[in-house]
Amino acid sequence: MSEWKEYKLGELGKIVTGKTPPTSQHQNYDGDIPFICIPDLGKSRFIFHTNKTISKIGLETVKNCSLPKGSVVVSCIATIGQVGITTKDISVTNQQINSLIPDSNLITEEFCYYYFKNLGEDLAQFGGGGSIFEIISKDKFSKVYLTIPSLPEQTAIASVLSSLDDKIDLLHRQNATLEKMAETLFRQWFIEEAKEREKTKIGLVLETVLGGTPSTKKPEYWDGTIPWINSGEVNNFRILKPTKFITELGLAESNTKLLPIGTTVLAITGATLGQISLLEISTCANQSVVGIIPNETYPKEYVFLWIKYMIDEIILNETGGAQPHINKNDVNETEILVPCNDDLEFIESKIKPLFKKISINSFQINTLIELRDSLLPKLMSGEITVNQG
Repeated sequence: MSEWKEYKLGELGKIVTGKTPPTSQHQNYDGDIPFICIPDLGKSRFIFHTNKTISKIGLETVKNCSLPKGSVVVSCIATIGQVGITTKDISVTNQQINSLIPDSNLITEEFCYYYFKNLGEDLAQFGGGGSIFEIISKDKFSKVYLTIPSLPEQTAIASVLSSLDDKIDLLHRQNATLEKMAETLFRQWFIEEAKEREKTKIGLVLETVLGGTPSTKKPEYWDGTIPWINSGEVNNFRILKPTKFITELGLAESNTKLLPIGTTVLAITGATLGQISLLEISTCANQSVVGIIPNETYPKEYVFLWIKYMIDEIILNETGGAQPHINKNDVNETEILVPCNDDLEFIESKIKPLFKKISINSFQINTLIELRDSLLPKLMSGEITVNQG
């Protein structure tokens, strides 16, 4: 650490706080200039796409807040510590984000990215109090202290971490492509070129299970060895690890049930309503999740793809105002085609190999993420040094 030096962030480049063009003037939006908001961060280190864009007219209203390619943007209100690197010649952020336009003589954009990724939510300690949310003002952001090595070492450290992130991103893209291929094959075979097939209802041929939550007032129900997920996990492409663990007693004395690997899980309430995922582990779930368990006649690949295909129809049954929801019976009453032998052979030969590859990739992603996250704090503190040769 002898060669590492301490700087205030404001000494390492120009600090910019974002600004939102007036939303009442529609001509400010839907142009070709990225408008970066917090939901655009956290997917990968580079920001290639944004949910919103602004026009050149809109840029004129916030031109002092524009960012060049290679700027490091950091969320500084509410969800603190999300970070990304701009990739376009000009980008703009909203006011919830502070950015550094790095001085390339002092710090590299990727090292800065990983520094803030390592800091994460701990960045909140530099905040100051908003009335509702923690807020890190431009002034406080500029005074965040960074201890950094020489540029060659920064480059070497970022190279180790970025090589892992590149592999993770590649596997994510492969999985998205594989699932799209599976969905295309499914639609061609079962929907577009479908012959007359018998139909039934899901509840008559498949076991559906509503989850539950052991009482949080009883510590003897928690911190055991049985995986348990909340509905937020259903946002994940595949479910490979639990939210928490419960005990045998918690399982026995609550409404939750253990769902086997290959179960399709569906979030049935609130913000996650309609989200679908597939279990790659055996786990229990909370009461906002319904599990649809496959069997020999209805393989996991078929059940998952059928539920994805039917999801819009299923959520037409939603009720409730502030907290919309559907129930297990809505799933049970949903129609499903009864697969014949030809269908099962098609699934086995064409679709199952795609799902198997997705599963292998998903566990590899998980391993790489764990490796990256274990290396990150050690590299960023100098505990582990990197050969710069």
